[in-house]
Amino acid sequence: MFKSLIFVLRIAIAWGAAIFLAVVVYSSLPLLGNFELPAILFVMGTSGLVLAGAFSHLRRVKLIAGKVTSETLANRQKRQIEIPFEAGEAFDLLDAAVRELPGVERIQSARDSLQIKAKVARPDTYGEKELPRWNPLRWFGQPRNQLQATVTPAGESGSVTLICEPDHPAWRDWFLVDDGTNYENAEAIVRALTRRIGERRRGERMDAVQTATQKELTEAKLHLLHAQVEPHFLYNTLASAQLLTRSDPERAEMMLGHLIQYLRRSLPDTGDGMSTLGAELERALAYLEILKIRMGERLNVQVDVPDVLRGTALPSMMLQTLVENAIKHGLEPRTGGGTIWIRARATEEGVAVTVADDGEGFNTKTSGTGIGLKNIRERLRLRFAGVANLSVIANFPSGVAATLTVPAATDAHNGGNSHA
Repeated sequence: MFKSLIFVLRIAIAWGAAIFLAVVVYSSLPLLGNFELPAILFVMGTSGLVLAGAFSHLRRVKLIAGKVTSETLANRQKRQIEIPFEAGEAFDLLDAAVRELPGVERIQSARDSLQIKAKVARPDTYGEKELPRWNPLRWFGQPRNQLQATVTPAGESGSVTLICEPDHPAWRDWFLVDDGTNYENAEAIVRALTRRIGERRRGERMDAVQTATQKELTEAKLHLLHAQVEPHFLYNTLASAQLLTRSDPERAEMMLGHLIQYLRRSLPDTGDGMSTLGAELERALAYLEILKIRMGERLNVQVDVPDVLRGTALPSMMLQTLVENAIKHGLEPRTGGGTIWIRARATEEGVAVTVADDGEGFNTKTSGTGIGLKNIRERLRLRFAGVANLSVIANFPSGVAATLTVPAATDAHNGGNSHA
């Protein structure tokens, strides 16, 4: 109530002073100044219209704002809005919100300077204007508002300064009201920005859920593929061990020992599918030792993996897939077999793990784009978000070299206690 009285009193004083000056000027006019009735009617009519307009403004502000304060009653509104996106994205959201404002026109949008200016047509608040020519609150006002918005970069966020005001000089605010239209414009832009930020956040959450789903699907496909391959490998190994028990019991015992080591490293992981380079190397070497017993001198294995790198975090089964590809597509088709190299090196990008062979190399059947390699690339994308990669190139003078490059972070829980 106190704020309302102060507002009405301010309007009354401003218009009272203006009416007093007008009456003084009228009284000083020759002949006309002797007629007091016109001056009295002017004073009473203008005062009544001014007070009616002031109370109408109070009532409308109370309706749209829910409260009457010096801030809600003001013709000129300022908002400071923090947007949790970098300045360019914040400007794009702001620009879209301003363009959707009802009655907006003459928009000046400068993305380089992060500024927006616009004119906003003032609506006919009560439909047809009452006494439009005789309403003192409209005598020298503009029928539109204006706004200016500036985005200030603040690290990873943008700070928006929004000003909504009448399109006339500030001194006229002593005599004129905007019927709460600038308060409406400022709140409308704030609501639009809040809605757009919420939509962006929901989109990000949906993308995160979709990425997690893709990751789970890819891991499920890997386990299914592994489950399909394991029985075939186990049957062959056990059959070979059975034959060797009659002719070469010592080699049969070695084969079963390596099979136990391989199976121990192949037990299902209850974690997130991550292992270490050392653990994966143990599995791959156990697999290769079994194949060496079966293939004999046709298979040669050379390993160069420094102990310091064996704790590097590595998705499970990736190294195994590369080794199996090298055997299946590189060495098995060759009568004379060949060599498998497993190497690891620290690089500027992280740790590079290479599996190379001197086998058949690329041909019409093997081009480096098989299901296993595609699966690895997809897992790397989902797991490391673009900071890991797989490259497959021709080895010199023959064969193929596949290199995994992953971040150098280590997994202390799994450790790097493996041995070659």
